[in-house]
Amino acid sequence: MSGTQETQEVREGEELDVSKVEDYIRNTFNHLPDGELQVRQFGAGHSNLTYELTLGDWQAVLRRPPKGPVAPKAHDMEREYTIMKALHEIYPLTPKPYAFNEGGVLGKPFFIMERRHGLVFNTEFPEEAEGSAELGEKVSKTMVEQLVELHSINYEKTELRRMVKPDGFMERQVHGWIRRFENAATEDVGKADDLKRWLVEHLTQSKEASIIHYDYKLNNAMFNKSGEMTGLFDWEMTTVGDPLADLGAAMSYWTQSDDPELLQTGLGKPPLTIKPGFYSREEFIEEYANKSGRSVKNVDFYLTFAYFKLAGIVQQIYYRYKKGQTNDPRFAQMNIYVNNLIRHAERTAGINNG
Repeated sequence: MSGTQETQEVREGEELDVSKVEDYIRNTFNHLPDGELQVRQFGAGHSNLTYELTLGDWQAVLRRPPKGPVAPKAHDMEREYTIMKALHEIYPLTPKPYAFNEGGVLGKPFFIMERRHGLVFNTEFPEEAEGSAELGEKVSKTMVEQLVELHSINYEKTELRRMVKPDGFMERQVHGWIRRFENAATEDVGKADDLKRWLVEHLTQSKEASIIHYDYKLNNAMFNKSGEMTGLFDWEMTTVGDPLADLGAAMSYWTQSDDPELLQTGLGKPPLTIKPGFYSREEFIEEYANKSGRSVKNVDFYLTFAYFKLAGIVQQIYYRYKKGQTNDPRFAQMNIYVNNLIRHAERTAGINNG
């Protein structure tokens, strides 16, 4: 899922060949209703393209890479499909994947998965929920509990054991994201040399490995009115690695009310996590430590890296915009957000650049 329950008309330039998709699903699934296939697009998300498919009372979700060239090893639909297939039975918040197509239908790989329903808490409380500090606290508590639950799964009993190399995870991550950041360089984004040097010098050795979602944020989850999670989406970055890297990544998205304005608004409106009742990052991290039993004394390294990694992700998106590979207007000012993330990472690391 693209991180939102709301759908919209398909954006110009991101249309699907509806007749080909309908032929494919009718050849793939049994006992489908009569009628014409209706396609709408999930409006959020800045990476893969996700569509709602409706045929009578049958619904599913189609997920495919963005249009145009993409970064090497990014947007691997088959990998995400395989991960979801491995996790669905043991971590039921994972939507059930139905079918994978390697590209013969649309010219790009895609997969079709279960359509989950529920509420997404993004920048505003949905109308169906009574927004309150109590609900914010419950949602925060649920987010911690489900992250701990995911990290408790024995990955060696899943298919992921064949797909991952947990040894040396953080070293590969730090050097890999430095390389990706440099490969997507544009003249209006800082080079971040001091930050890159700090990350290499402070590299920490992972003490354990677990399944990590690695894009664990509020609007990638779905809830009921009581604040219980009904679905978790966007498994593209999932792997086996240091669970504290997953915690750091989650906290890089978990904005709080005393954060700089540019950090709060980098991807649009400030997220709900700035509102009363939601945990602060410190409260989230402390509860994670209590529930998981893990030490978080070195969490500043993981959070610093997470801000840098997020800067790299956003920079890759901005690079595609600058090169004319996408014309999505949401991406036009992302260089400002990248520079702000770098500065925030430097502050988290205690780097003084005046």
